[in-house]
Amino acid sequence: MKHNKKLIVFDIDGTLTDSLSVYHKAVIKSLKMMGIKEVDTNFSNYKYHTDSYTVKFNYENYFKKAYTPTLLDQFENLIMDELKNHPTIAEINGAKKCVDSLLKAGFSIAFATGSLPKPAILKLQQCNIWHHKSLIATSKISFAREPFVLRSIEMAKKYFNISAYDKIYSVGDGIWDLQTAQRLNLEFIGIGTRSKKELLELGCKTYFDDLTELSQFLIDN
Repeated sequence: MKHNKKLIVFDIDGTLTDSLSVYHKAVIKSLKMMGIKEVDTNFSNYKYHTDSYTVKFNYENYFKKAYTPTLLDQFENLIMDELKNHPTIAEINGAKKCVDSLLKAGFSIAFATGSLPKPAILKLQQCNIWHHKSLIATSKISFAREPFVLRSIEMAKKYFNISAYDKIYSVGDGIWDLQTAQRLNLEFIGIGTRSKKELLELGCKTYFDDLTELSQFLIDN
C-alpha cells in the first residue's frame, strides 16, 4: 500500500475505547492493593494525566518516600488483573471503521496514551481495533505526555518507512490531549462530548461527537 505521508496519532481511552470509567476503577483498586489506602481520585487536578505519574504521586503522597520505577511493573500487572475481571470494553462509536478506513486510504496510524502498554493493548484488542505494539507509545517512558507523543511519531516513521510526514494530526478527547498537541504544534481533532465545551473554549477548531465522520473528513482534507 502506498502511504500519503500523513500521520494520525490517536489517544486511546475515551477516544477509541469506551474505557474511562472501568479503567479509573481498575487504577484505584490497583493502587489500594499496593497498600495505598488513601488515593487522590481527583485525576483532573494531577500535574500529569498518566498512569506512571498517578502511581508516583499517590505512592509518595501516602508513604512519604520516593517512588521507584520498579513499582510501575507491579502497578501495570495489577491493572491487567482488574481489567480481565471486567466485561469486554466497547469501542467508541465508529472507532474500528475509522481506523480501518484511514489505513485503507494510505494514512499512517500510531497511538499515544497515558495508559501503560499491557492495558493499552488489551483495550484495543477487546474493541478489535487495528494496532501493532510497535506503534503504541505509553506513559511507561514519561510522566509527561509530550515525550511519548513524540515517540509515537518516530515509531510510525519506522513502521511505515517514512522519513518525514507532511502533516500530523493528534486525535483525542481530553484537555491534556489538546494542550500537548498545541505545545508540539500538531493539528488537533477533538472527539466525544465529555470535554467538548472546554476544548472548544481552549482553541480546538475541529471536533466530532464520535468517530463516524472523522475518516471522511481527513480523507477529504
